[in-house]
Formats: sequence, structure tokens, C-alpha cells
Amino acid sequence: MEQVETLIIGGGQAGLVMSHMLKQRNLSHLVLEQHRIVERWRTERWDGLRFQWPNWSIRLPDFPFPCNDPDAFATVDEIVKYLLAYADFVAPPIRCNVAVKVLKCNDDGNGLIAETSMGPIEAENVVVATGPYQRAIVPELLGEELDLYQVHASRYRRPEQLPSGAVLVVGSGASGAQISEELNRAGRKVYLSVGRHRRMPRRYRGRDLVWWLRELGLDQTPVEQRGPDRAPPLVTGAYGGHTIDFREFAELGIILVGHVRAVQDGVLQISPDLETSLAYGDAAYCGFLDLIDAHICQAQLNHPVDLKARIPRPNPRWFAEPLRQLDLHAENIRSIIWATGYGVDFDWIEVPIIDSAGNPIHRRGITNVPGVYFIGLPWLSKMNSSFLSGLEQDAVVLADQIQARNK
Repeated sequence: MEQVETLIIGGGQAGLVMSHMLKQRNLSHLVLEQHRIVERWRTERWDGLRFQWPNWSIRLPDFPFPCNDPDAFATVDEIVKYLLAYADFVAPPIRCNVAVKVLKCNDDGNGLIAETSMGPIEAENVVVATGPYQRAIVPELLGEELDLYQVHASRYRRPEQLPSGAVLVVGSGASGAQISEELNRAGRKVYLSVGRHRRMPRRYRGRDLVWWLRELGLDQTPVEQRGPDRAPPLVTGAYGGHTIDFREFAELGIILVGHVRAVQDGVLQISPDLETSLAYGDAAYCGFLDLIDAHICQAQLNHPVDLKARIPRPNPRWFAEPLRQLDLHAENIRSIIWATGYGVDFDWIEVPIIDSAGNPIHRRGITNVPGVYFIGLPWLSKMNSSFLSGLEQDAVVLADQIQARNK
């Protein structure tokens, strides 16, 4: 059986950063990737996607993001090119097209065994770097009997991919919002199912959202202080980057509806929660502006007042009586894009570090099973754990743990 000191499972940005930290400590390791390096960035993003964070904020360890405009927002191709260049810089000991089918403890309790598509590998340490976007979530509301083109956001590529007719986008996170805007600009009639969200200002008082997150220290918020709201911030880098306000979407012709809760004979039943969802987003937005204003006042910073950001947009005329039903045939809706997020898939892990809901059990990436670690998950240790610029801190901690364990 092949033996390695440390096995990293996953060849995305988290696995690459982890390899870099181990190489700096001269620690022997092997990276396994079931497809290609940064595969999800290559095949699970649409053509017009823009990165949510400005170019100046993108940085992997010892490898800044090259750009001509630091305030612009990178395309998918630019991010892929950057990550591949980083892989060349790190030069990890990696094997691609090797899938890990099972991860289990050794029979004697010392070490771990990964059953792979190329045979078993025994390791003293294993770092799971497969990321949080492993399983596309699609609600089982519509069967295949309806004459509809249905696609998850991870498989959407461009407006021309869809048949003619109107489009229903289900999900109002960053993907759903940006895809809806793209389709609307392409001349498609768009219905957007809006759920609870936390919209944020793209820029406020002369600075980008990411600058304010760092200035306020919010990006370093430890996981123990994470609030109950699990919704990621709603922000976009598309079309130069702008603040998302779904009322503005309505002004542009996008038809907003509440949650889709059921379907019968091709008619969707819509929950009467649109107003509540929009109010929740407004509260998050205004609350963040309040935090910034208070910080500027307390620290006596010189940032121009931005009164325009506080002016609310009017509700659309039909807001008082939003749609409660949506007849797909009558409205000529022939496509549905499920921007309903992702779930983790750790069914292949037989080590006792997964709870009954399928989520990993760890503290800041360190599990109760000696030698098993996670990296690259949202809020692994703090808010920015899954950001490109936040991976280094977690990788340093885990690399130090592995180094101490190997002594």
C-alpha cells in the first residue's frame, strides 16, 4: 500500500494554499484532485460572472493578483488564469483525475486509509479541501413531465442557452441576482423568486464593501461570534459593481415574487412573503450603513457623507398585491434556473467526524480524530475563511498542527 505523511484531498484554491504551507515547512505530502486543478471555477460558473470582490482584495499567499485596474471586478477567465498561475508557482505534488471513494481509519487505529480510483493510500494526516460547493441543491417541486428547461445555476452558461420565452429564476442570492440581471439585459422576461437575503452596499462613503469589512474588522470575526443568520452577503461585481436593490430590479422590468412553495397542474403557488423578505434585506443594508457611520464618527475619519445611499426606492405599483400564483403556460415561462445553492457531500468519509445532518464536526478545521482536518469551508474559523484572501491564516494553523504532530 502506498504511504504518505499528509494527504490533501482537493486541488482547488484551498488545497493549493495548504500544499504551499506544507512545502514551506518541508513537510512531505500528496494532493489528489478528482478532475482538474480548480475544476469548479472552470466548469461551474457562467460566462458573464464577475467576481464579487474587487481586484485589489484578491490575494493568495505570496502571490498577488495581477491587474491593470485594482477597483475592477475579475471575469471567470481571469480568476481561472490566476489560480492556474498560482498552481504553477506552488508546484504541488498533485495527481489529477484521481477520486477518493472512501476515507476511513486504519484497522489498528493508527493512521488513515483513502480508497481511491487508483488504489489505497495510507496517510498519517488527511486534509479535506473539497470546498463547500459539492452538491447542487434543486428542490423537488417540479417533475420532468412539465415542458420546461430546468438547470441549476452551476450549469447555466449564457442567455442563448435557454429556449425562447420567459425565465423564472428561483433564489435571490448573489448568483440568482446576477443571472436575473444578465437575462433582463439580454431582453428576456424574467420572474425572480425572492427569499430572505442580506443585501450590502457595493460602495459607501467613498469605499468598497470589502474595504469596510476590513476597516471594521468584521472579516476577522471568529466563528464563535457568528450570528444566527447564515445567508451570505448579497453583493455583485457585475457591470462595474453596484448595490443590489430588488426594487430597482422591478423598475427594470424584472417581476418579483415570493417563495415558490408548491406546484399543481403547471401553476406555481407563491408564498405571501415578498414584502417580508425585502424588509429583511433593507434592515441588513441600513444596519451596515449605521455601523460604518458610527465607526467614522468614533474614529474621526474623513469620508464624504453619502446621503443618496439612504434614500429608499419606491415600491412597485403591484407591490401591495404581489402574485400568489404563477401559471407557467399562461406566462410563457419555458425555463427555470435554480439558484438555490449548494450542500456538502461527505458521504465518502467513514471517519467519525460527520454529524447526522452530513456536516463536518471540527473546531477551526481541526477534528477530534487525530490527523484529520478541514480547510476552505465558510466560517471555518472566521468570516473570511473561505475568501481567497483568508485561506492563508487557516492553512498556517493547520500546517503548524501537522508539523507538531509529525515531530
